[in-house]
Amino acid sequence: MAGASLLALIDDIASILDDVAAMTKVAAKKTAGVLGDDLALNAQQVSGVNADRELPVVWAVAVGSLKNKAILVPAALAISALLPWLITPLLMVGGLYLCFEGVEKLAEKFLHPPATDEAVKAATEAEKIQGAIRTDFVLSAEIIVIALGTVAERPFLSQVTVLVGIGLLMTVGVYGIVAAIVKMDDLGLNLVGKANVAARMIGRGLLRAAPLLMKSLAVIGTAAMFLVGGSILGHGLPPVHHAIEVLAGKSGLLHYLVPPLVDMLVGVVSGALALAGFEVGTRLWRRLRPS
Repeated sequence: MAGASLLALIDDIASILDDVAAMTKVAAKKTAGVLGDDLALNAQQVSGVNADRELPVVWAVAVGSLKNKAILVPAALAISALLPWLITPLLMVGGLYLCFEGVEKLAEKFLHPPATDEAVKAATEAEKIQGAIRTDFVLSAEIIVIALGTVAERPFLSQVTVLVGIGLLMTVGVYGIVAAIVKMDDLGLNLVGKANVAARMIGRGLLRAAPLLMKSLAVIGTAAMFLVGGSILGHGLPPVHHAIEVLAGKSGLLHYLVPPLVDMLVGVVSGALALAGFEVGTRLWRRLRPS
């Protein structure tokens, strides 16, 4: 009797694990688009630091990402259970922040000269880490919410397991690839010194590709801020979302081109307005605050 009960328990556990694995696979597919943006953004965020500091910076951001998810998973479960209407407004605040960050990066690039002082560069590394962790928080929130939507009707334990699994999978995947990207030039240098002709050719190819990849990621990462942020804002505003669906149609080239173009436009305009409001608010605060 005890043996039969044990076998039944093992069978139940196996069924639950199979169910969780299937749900995790579905959730991973649905969050794949955000994963690509997360990768581009974080690779771009941690680029530009000294070569000997690249992996420590990636590690610091990865640890920060795990802390973000340790906050977001229980928060998402609690909000979903108690205040489900609050999820969309919170996501929209995060989306607006991404757009704000994107415009601020463009303003910083074109309106301010690059830093040269070593102390400023050290401060910039710390700022890069904190900026990457803040950006990761918004993208992680979207990933967690999308994953939660796929398991909303499942038992609570299954929801927790899937969200934790997705969180760990995304963190390891994103920052493992980011680490590989930022150390690509070092790998190239190592291969160039090998005796094998094929290894030297691959090494030279990596050395040529590394700077081009990092430059492209800087552009892709900033664009991803506007795309993700604009998409969150557009989906949170029913009139905008409906207008995008009407313009895009159900098939054809416009169906694929219109949504990202409109998301980009919404992201840029929203970010510019947010930055302008922030600057005006900062100046007013400086004038009105007691000396």
